[in-house]
Amino acid sequence: MFTTRPVLTGTFGMVASTHWLASGVGMRMLESGGNAFDAAVAAGFTLTVVEPHMNGLGGDAPLLGHRASDGHTFVICGQGTAPALATIDSFHDLGLDLVPGTGHLAAVVPGAFGAWLDLLARYGTLPLADVLAPAIGYARDGYPIVPDAAHTISAVADLFADHWTSSAEIYLPAPSPGSRFTNPQLAETLSRLADQKGTREQQIEAARRAFYEGFVAEAVDSFVSGTPVLDSSGRLHAGFLRGSDLAGWRATEEPTVSVRFADRTIHKTAAWGQGPVLLQQLAMLDALGVTADADPVDLVHTVVEVAKLAFADREAWYGDVPDVPLATLLSSSYAAGRAGLVGATAAEGLLPGSPDGRTPRLAASLWDSSHVVTSAFGVGEPVTTVRPASGDTCHLDVVDRWGNRISATPSGGWLQSSPAVPGLGFSLPTRAQMFWLEPGLPASLAPGRRPRTTLSPGMVLDDDGSGLAFGTPGGDQQDQWTVPFLLRHLLGGYDLQAAIDAPTWHSTHVPSSFYPRTHSPRGVVVESRLGAHVLTGLAGRGHAVHDAGPWAAGRLSAAGTRADGLLVAAANPRGMQGYAVGR
Repeated sequence: MFTTRPVLTGTFGMVASTHWLASGVGMRMLESGGNAFDAAVAAGFTLTVVEPHMNGLGGDAPLLGHRASDGHTFVICGQGTAPALATIDSFHDLGLDLVPGTGHLAAVVPGAFGAWLDLLARYGTLPLADVLAPAIGYARDGYPIVPDAAHTISAVADLFADHWTSSAEIYLPAPSPGSRFTNPQLAETLSRLADQKGTREQQIEAARRAFYEGFVAEAVDSFVSGTPVLDSSGRLHAGFLRGSDLAGWRATEEPTVSVRFADRTIHKTAAWGQGPVLLQQLAMLDALGVTADADPVDLVHTVVEVAKLAFADREAWYGDVPDVPLATLLSSSYAAGRAGLVGATAAEGLLPGSPDGRTPRLAASLWDSSHVVTSAFGVGEPVTTVRPASGDTCHLDVVDRWGNRISATPSGGWLQSSPAVPGLGFSLPTRAQMFWLEPGLPASLAPGRRPRTTLSPGMVLDDDGSGLAFGTPGGDQQDQWTVPFLLRHLLGGYDLQAAIDAPTWHSTHVPSSFYPRTHSPRGVVVESRLGAHVLTGLAGRGHAVHDAGPWAAGRLSAAGTRADGLLVAAANPRGMQGYAVGR
């Protein structure tokens, strides 16, 4: 089978990510004697520099790791929480019924920095200065800015010049694609964070304090509380985030949740993120006996209809609350019952289930006509007040010679979604837009609660300890694009690169997690390489089909170990940016 690139195979280490520079940096850490966790931290910090339209130092980052020595599989949550002052009433007092997608009001605690440091402290081996050095170098000395970043800056140049002047200092005049770009403010911030004394552990903790209790927190507090900025409501607002919110937050290690599929265990985060929707889909597809070589029209239709059911459950049941009925949602009996709802034609509406006999409840505004769109394309992440400028996410996977693996999905702090904090060189996360401003829902806004994030790293583990870290950017599509990938790899025998290269699809019938929370009824986005007969067949079954072109959906990467002990990795060719390296 022809693939765009070979599957990398070796014995020493593998790194795959959404940017070739980050992959190279991760490999540098492995070559320097570091393990997979050291490599992921260095690559992650590099991504905050070289993909500023996709993530930032002030963003979010859930991490899913596997320690080979004892089989310990874990999640480190780098999703920050809502500020103490952010209540539903505080937004209603401003005349808002949705959290704006941009600006100060959407800011939550920036969790990415704390998560990377927590991973380094618990599982890494290298000093903080070593893993930060490549990111500092790129910010100070420059890197070739990717076309999408340059185009995003151009799209928001007027906003920066007229309103977000702290961002204008960094990004204007807009750079041309591929030109050398520097961010001296970010270089200085990273250098100050790296310049700590003491033992390795003391250095990491001192940097954490400098960020969450020191000069970074002070700058954030002053800017958010004292400088109203234009946001996607069309008005100027200060924000609710304060230094005390940062000081009171720490990254946490948590267990994964999992299901068995294709005689492997698939691991995801718990339901404070959307990760379990992948597990629900796999459980339903297993109940339906789906195979990778099924008729392609039947396969795409079935996978789309299963996704609609799983995401309906996400809307009704997922959130950072203690009573998510997750055990039932992931049970084989519940999956079988839900799978029985898949019909021969595209279903209308949202159909959440009733786990444990509970009555589902959806946000009242979910299907408001003002939130319906006819366009089926786009990942639905942050928009500006000037013109749409899609943001997205990054992903990286690492495996080392000892078999340690990590899957990480850093995002948020997009340059186009929040003005840069003066003097720091980075923006704040705007993930509060994923909260509902309606009381009583699992994803309702509440102080100290995590927004129901779309960020969704994943791990496949075989019983012999082999397996792979995997994931993709893509907002609500993250746990859709991974379904055909896993079907093809785990059931169809495709190698990693072939499974990533193969044409993919996703549903836009499911409501977006991002402002303004739109959806496209019965919408399905497909890559044309599926074939005209597949697109025609899907339309005949009632799907509103959007042809996205041949190479437009999915940005997966993966890295892991085979049963014979060899290491493997592959990365997405779409966008001509992601890369896997290894030996």
